[in-house]
Amino acid sequence: MKDEMQDHLWFLGLALEQAELAFKAQEVPVGAVLVSQNGDVLSKQHNLKESEFNPTAHAEILAIVDGAKKLQNWRLSDCTLYVTLEPCPMCLAALVQCRVRKCIFGAYDPKGGALSLGYRFHSDKRLNHQFSIMGGVKHFECSKLLSHFFRERRTGYMRNK
Repeated sequence: MKDEMQDHLWFLGLALEQAELAFKAQEVPVGAVLVSQNGDVLSKQHNLKESEFNPTAHAEILAIVDGAKKLQNWRLSDCTLYVTLEPCPMCLAALVQCRVRKCIFGAYDPKGGALSLGYRFHSDKRLNHQFSIMGGVKHFECSKLLSHFFRERRTGYMRNK
């Protein structure tokens, strides 16, 4: 279990690097890393909603699409997704659709996170796939980056008024 937690911390650290790239690109700083069962990184992505003018360009969606293309298989049943922010309902539903094995996330999102809002698609027996989720890994680092980003945005907004 200790080795598994070390892996979770490592891969979430890679997701945080992606979130920092998003921050520098003036995107909401969320990063995601898709990892195979063998520990191979299949995809590293960050939010691109602003630059691509695409409301679905969340880090999670981009990582699973990229990973599926690399594997040439939309079924990611042996994969774990690491993401710096709790998935929204759209992303959680996408994780059900691609049949991911596990999702590990950093910061909770009380205003937009699927779990925080009460959506439990990952464990809903009415759906064709269930998977495990672990939240709060590196929560402080992940939430600190998000808070910093939004604080800067609010300050810049107030200066421009």
